[in-house]
Amino acid sequence: MPDATQTIPADDSDIRRMSFEEALGALEQIVSDLERGDVPLELSIRIYERGEKLKSHCDRLLSAAEDKVEKIKLNRAGKPSGTEPLDPA
Repeated sequence: MPDATQTIPADDSDIRRMSFEEALGALEQIVSDLERGDVPLELSIRIYERGEKLKSHCDRLLSAAEDKVEKIKLNRAGKPSGTEPLDPA
């Protein structure tokens, strides 16, 4: 995978269309690039800001996934009898 210094888009509008896995991969690449320490300061700031947006996007996607997770309810005989929210509000 090419480093972020070569592939960073002019804006961050693409982030909204990324899957969790795509966003996480892009975020991991940014961390790798920043850890190397050979990225110019201005570009470091830009990719750090992009990383923050990617992290927020991943957090939103994870939260949405958690909202969809349900717990299976069992009746007295131990048989499945439906579902309920994992963490009732």
